[in-house]
Amino acid sequence: MINRKALKQAYKETAPQAGIFQLKNKINGKICLGSSTNLHGPLNREKMMLNLGNHRNPALQADWKQYGEANFEFGILEEFDTANKSRFEVDEELSLLEEIWLEKLQPFGEKGYNLNRKIRI
Repeated sequence: MINRKALKQAYKETAPQAGIFQLKNKINGKICLGSSTNLHGPLNREKMMLNLGNHRNPALQADWKQYGEANFEFGILEEFDTANKSRFEVDEELSLLEEIWLEKLQPFGEKGYNLNRKIRI
């Protein structure tokens, strides 16, 4: 029998994972980069917004509608544990990772959906 109370407590005590994620269009190869101090919430939210048809990025929303959910893939590019780190340390590490991945993938224009270098959600 599953001890729900113990599972719930263990979940609350688990430090969130921070990092960089991407949403990739498998048809045209365009990507959208994002980052968060808690990766699991934003990944679910992005997918929900796209499925509801009210995503804040019109180009991404249009391609989602045209190609369908099956032609997109969500992935975590890099993550780190936030346990035993101050909010400042997490922000600094995440900012560095953002710059590295933006420079590496250049998700703008023909290569991606990002409109600017602000990718933290």
